[in-house]
Amino acid sequence: MTLVSALLLGTAPAATAAAPTAAVCNKYCDGRDPALSPQDRVPVTAAVSSRSIALHFDDTDAMGWASLDNGAAGDRVWLDRSLDGGRTWTSGSRLGDTEVPSGGRGWRTQMYNVDDWGGQGVGALRACGQAAGGAIACTAWARTTWNAGSRSTAAATALMMSYDRSTKLFGGDGWWTGANALTAIIDNIRISGMGSYTYAIADTYDKNINAQGGQFRNEYLDDTGWWGLAWVAAYDLTGDSRYLDTARADADHMFANWNDTCGGGVRWSTNGNYKNAITNELFLQLTSALHNRIPGDTAYLERAKNEWNWFRGSGMINGDHMINDGLGDNCANNGQPTWTYNQGVILGALTEFSQATGDTGVLTTARGLADASTVRLQTDGVLREPGEGDSCTGDGPSFKGAYVRGLGALNRRLSDHPYAPALTRWANSAHDHDRNPLDQYGPHWSGGNGTTGYGCQQSALDLLNAAGG
Repeated sequence: MTLVSALLLGTAPAATAAAPTAAVCNKYCDGRDPALSPQDRVPVTAAVSSRSIALHFDDTDAMGWASLDNGAAGDRVWLDRSLDGGRTWTSGSRLGDTEVPSGGRGWRTQMYNVDDWGGQGVGALRACGQAAGGAIACTAWARTTWNAGSRSTAAATALMMSYDRSTKLFGGDGWWTGANALTAIIDNIRISGMGSYTYAIADTYDKNINAQGGQFRNEYLDDTGWWGLAWVAAYDLTGDSRYLDTARADADHMFANWNDTCGGGVRWSTNGNYKNAITNELFLQLTSALHNRIPGDTAYLERAKNEWNWFRGSGMINGDHMINDGLGDNCANNGQPTWTYNQGVILGALTEFSQATGDTGVLTTARGLADASTVRLQTDGVLREPGEGDSCTGDGPSFKGAYVRGLGALNRRLSDHPYAPALTRWANSAHDHDRNPLDQYGPHWSGGNGTTGYGCQQSALDLLNAAGG
């Protein structure tokens, strides 16, 4: 069963009911008469005991209502509202819960808001119905077109459903994966022009600036690199110098962990000397980006040059122009998988490095790497992670997003935009085959079984950003 069909049939993993909340007031308050709606769109339906249940939307005012038809007196109909992508919902009061009156065959609820704008709650609704004293059925979750007017903004809105309003991290505690999700949101703001979620930048920064090692540093140097690049993106969008200052602190922390093991490079962790590709690719991109944004800089440029000289001679780039995970104890290529993110971050890094040095030759090198990876990482014409599974939890689901982000950066820099067809093809496939009615994406862009989660959603948003929306 595919991701789309599973959710349409209501067989998605069960969620739990949360405590009810107070009425929400946006443009209008909860409880508005559907007769006042200027439109009626029905995105999803369900059935129970011959009854038809429908979710209706007023996209103009970002409100919805539920209806039950072909029923009988005593049947009930209501709405559930979720502010976390359907994992929990405020169903203690079953919003608008009402009963089909005596002699009636159907009924409808009042209208309720999808989102809680004042509380930064990004929401979804579903319609539920119950045959008198019998079984209950609910539609799939869906939302209005508010903040979802294009493929990419709809995906961004679905990703923001996973943004924890308490911790200010995606998924509640996502650290380096949260940095990637925030970067995808920032990129979407820049590309689409929809600034509704700009608040997440300052909220994330203010809440977590003193977490772990402070300034978004910790013992894992790749984690630090991801956050450094997120704050470069935040600086580019907002012009707020504190984000650039933190990116510098992150780059300096990484440089402090450059040592002579295997002739140079930044170690993966402060607790060992493993030299891997992703950490050093991130360091190359971050130091190059800082040089490109700091007038008169020479220090970060020198570090970037040293990094590229070491990396290209390290042996991690194999004979197929693919990059393995890292170096073994003998300082030779360890032959571990060619994860997508290892092939993608280097492309964004070399794009920044070329700008920093004025050396267009490195773009030729980047193009050779991209040519190899776009062929070798595809299955039936669509990008696929080595060993790709059906889950959206853990680190792996974020990898493809980092890949297409780097590929997109290189593609924009090259005058003939050679990777636009592949990016468009992958984006079309994901949109058509790997998306549910809530614009949540799963792990397989060509379609198939799978769950949803913020890692998969971030990767899909990165893809839509890279493909131009």
